[in-house]
Amino acid sequence: MTSEEALERAAQEGIHTLRLPTPFMVGRVNCYLIEGELVTLIDTGPNSGKALDDLQHQLAERGHSIEDLELVILTHQHIDHIGLAEIIAARSGADVAAIDVAVNFLENFGEDAERDDHFAVELMLSHGISEEVVTALQSVSRSFRAWGSSPKVTRPLHDGEILSLGDRNLEVQYRPGHSPSDTLLWDADRRILFAADHLLAHISSNALITRPLDGSGSRTQALVTYLESLRKTRELPAEIVLPGHGEPISDHVALIDERFAHSRRRAETIYELIAERPRTGHELAQELWGDVAVTQAFLTLSEVIGHVDLLINEGRAREVRENGVIKFEAVA
Repeated sequence: MTSEEALERAAQEGIHTLRLPTPFMVGRVNCYLIEGELVTLIDTGPNSGKALDDLQHQLAERGHSIEDLELVILTHQHIDHIGLAEIIAARSGADVAAIDVAVNFLENFGEDAERDDHFAVELMLSHGISEEVVTALQSVSRSFRAWGSSPKVTRPLHDGEILSLGDRNLEVQYRPGHSPSDTLLWDADRRILFAADHLLAHISSNALITRPLDGSGSRTQALVTYLESLRKTRELPAEIVLPGHGEPISDHVALIDERFAHSRRRAETIYELIAERPRTGHELAQELWGDVAVTQAFLTLSEVIGHVDLLINEGRAREVRENGVIKFEAVA
């Protein structure tokens, strides 16, 4: 099935893709308008005038306005997916739904984003990134916060529950990894999966190292968690996967297998590097991506740490700390 055929079939089922601009390299975000007994929007785009204008225009093309929306579902906590939620809820009176573990974060977005920044700063410094780079990245992160919002979640969702939209049932599937709050929505009757950023056709979904939503402070193994989530998604008999960016996916099994193989290759490349000599996470990132490891330091560090976690769990690598900085070394 081609992308055009997938979009056409989704439209026949009352699902329409709204592509809204974001400030990020990934480009436009896919939001989904579901027509039916309950007019629903999955994700909102970032909090910007351009995104709001585009949303209003694309809704109008479908004969709707923001005021028609009755339910907004947020798939995860990232700002390109939640930014307009407050404005939409205020104008329409729509309920806002999100997975239960994300409710506190969403409703206290500014405070929790600051906590996330402190967590990221400590992580980057402990893995060999310079204070100058860390300070610059922290400044950039703070500047992006205005693109987010703090919506009141009126419908907390729970893993495994069936969300009824009147004439349509969506199963809520909690699949953390890309973020701690990733939520999929599975329309079993139509075999359509709303996957957000859990699975993207054109790029690998980043398993970002993130402060746990329970506030425990200790980092989770984001990539390990993400791969476990992908294994569950692989078992779904989906015919169309609607992602948070890019084009629809019609063979998710093959794509997930490709992601597994890519992750295995990257882990082996990192093992070869640390078998030569112990290296910090940032040094490994520079070996793999060069200057990108500076401009995208937290993203590339997350990639490295995630793959070293795989090696550590296999007993092939370990962490050693020297003067407050963590290095990874191979275990024979």
